[in-house]
Amino acid sequence: MLDHIAIQCADVQASAAFYDAVLGTIGGERILEYDGPTIGYGVPPMPDFWLGPNRTGEDFRESHIAFSARDRAAVDEFFQAAVQAGAEVLHEPRVWPEYHPNYYGAFVRDPDGNNVEAVCHTPG
Repeated sequence: MLDHIAIQCADVQASAAFYDAVLGTIGGERILEYDGPTIGYGVPPMPDFWLGPNRTGEDFRESHIAFSARDRAAVDEFFQAAVQAGAEVLHEPRVWPEYHPNYYGAFVRDPDGNNVEAVCHTPG
């Protein structure tokens, strides 16, 4: 249903360093960058996740962004890369049966305070 999503960042380069570190673990990469700076990530050829500078005010509203992972090992890799990049841990990787029996996810905060998750919906 979603074509793409963009978030505003206080420091685009700090956020880009974080997302460079974690998105590769789940198959994503930096695809496009242009002035502003605006940076697009995804699976080639088209970006579907964008970072840009904060342009709409001073107040922060937390976003929740969940990235699909190919398997549970990728969720674990995402989590480790996020921790190594200095992310605050919200929830370590585990099964979340309250969502559904195969929901395996890990949650961290990005440099702007957003709740960022990697999730796998397949068993084992």
